Amino acid sequence: MDSELILRDVYFRYDSQWCLEGIDFELKKGEIVGIIGPNGSGKSTLLKIMDGLLKIQKGEILLFNKPISRYRRGDIARHIAMVPQEETFRFSFLVSEVVLMGRFSHLGLFPFEGKEDLEIANQSMRLTGTLNLGPRSIHELSGGEKQRVLIARALTQRAQIILLDEPTSFLDIRHKVEIFELISYLTLTQGLSVIIISHDISLAAQYCHRMLLLNKGGVYKIGEPAEVITADNISTVYQCPVLVDNNPISKTPRVTILKKRKESKEETV
Repeated sequence: MDSELILRDVYFRYDSQWCLEGIDFELKKGEIVGIIGPNGSGKSTLLKIMDGLLKIQKGEILLFNKPISRYRRGDIARHIAMVPQEETFRFSFLVSEVVLMGRFSHLGLFPFEGKEDLEIANQSMRLTGTLNLGPRSIHELSGGEKQRVLIARALTQRAQIILLDEPTSFLDIRHKVEIFELISYLTLTQGLSVIIISHDISLAAQYCHRMLLLNKGGVYKIGEPAEVITADNISTVYQCPVLVDNNPISKTPRVTILKKRKESKEETV
């Protein structure tokens, strides 16, 4: 598989302290890569760097074998779409209007959507099961509905790479699974490459081809889920005792938190 996004020895800092150090990573065409790690390990910062929103102090980022620094912002948006963890809309836009926002980077000097733009938006809404939500206000949607709308907007950009920042954080179990199922379906049917940040380690392991475990701004481990999600790796990085076994159905790694108090129940993540 060809690499679409390459990070070579990337360093980044906001002030005097390094947030990311020595990051080496390649995203291959058609794969889903899950980024995991404790709060403050640099996950969201890494995603913003991949999207060209933050400029690195050291290293190199290649987007389709061209330095990302040579792309204009609108050109990056034609290749990479970002789905944020949470987005607040000040105005009560219709769902159809939010999805059409994904066409902005394609409109040129005259920002008026044409027939082709409307067709692309409708197709994206059909793929994400949001076409029936088109006439509704974005403020009226549930968390799961809103996430699917934001993914539809990303698809409307017609980008080859989609970055998702904790898209299941505020969702219940059913909607978490629906989002991962949707991402997996879109990767298979639309040829997308996806990077997803998630705290749902066991769930992500079922859908991701590879996992990247961050710790204190560096890559602690990268590889297939079974290589990354081990009791030693997770216990060390999260500083929490865990049991890792295999899901009896999917055979993918499953993490169970071992609480310190003997009387407490165990909890699976």
